[in-house]
Amino acid sequence: MATTRIRRWKPVALATAAALAGLTASTLTATPAAATTTAYDTTYYENAVGKTGTSLKSSLHTIISDQTKLSYSAVWNALKVTDQDPRNSNNVILLYSGISRSKSLNGGDTGDWNREHVWAKSHGGFGTSTGPGTDIHHLRPSDVRVNSIRGNKDFDNGGSGFTDSGGSLTDSDSFEPRDAVKGDVARMIFYMAVRYEGGDGWADLEVNGQVGNGSNPYMGKLSVLKAWHQEDPPDAFEQRRNDVIHDSYQHNRNPFIDHPEWVEAIW
Repeated sequence: MATTRIRRWKPVALATAAALAGLTASTLTATPAAATTTAYDTTYYENAVGKTGTSLKSSLHTIISDQTKLSYSAVWNALKVTDQDPRNSNNVILLYSGISRSKSLNGGDTGDWNREHVWAKSHGGFGTSTGPGTDIHHLRPSDVRVNSIRGNKDFDNGGSGFTDSGGSLTDSDSFEPRDAVKGDVARMIFYMAVRYEGGDGWADLEVNGQVGNGSNPYMGKLSVLKAWHQEDPPDAFEQRRNDVIHDSYQHNRNPFIDHPEWVEAIW
């Protein structure tokens, strides 16, 4: 029987330096997500707790669709806070490479970091428009060149390394992020598939079982993303990021960080 894990949340402003130390590390455990209980269950998630399947997905969609939307230019400053290096407040951690880079080096030149759409913006054609194109639950700092290498590829296992890969791999039709953020990537994809259901002028985003989805509003590979989610559970860096987005920017949450078991309950 799964053991209930109770997370005690605290305002980001009260988090101590000790609590933020070493947040970039994440280990692969390959253990199923246990049932969780959070302080948000009787408030934010009240209408979702106890549900499964399409009912759960529908309830979560309604909950997380209540959000403050950012402009694309505002994303720059938001990412400098959400992805701040816990060991160096002047830097951000780059998603795919794990490199700590100066916050001031944001831009489009070699050596800069830019705004990576983890759900590739061409998959559904939303571009950088306010909405899915500016939703920081799936926007992360990435090295400009690494971002280009990822392109709009779906996610799957396999491929070869490249300069500044940090352990990430790529081949002709897919991209595999480094082990420490495999689960982060999966949970961002699952968030997008629940948040954007086609009722607000944007495409209905869905996770499917293949790669090579091109401009279709799909992202794969579902079986691999589910495995990554199990192998790399939410760590302190990811949990803090969820809190910062909720408390200071969009005022909505990624439910699969708070309740990892909800992935299996829906998919």
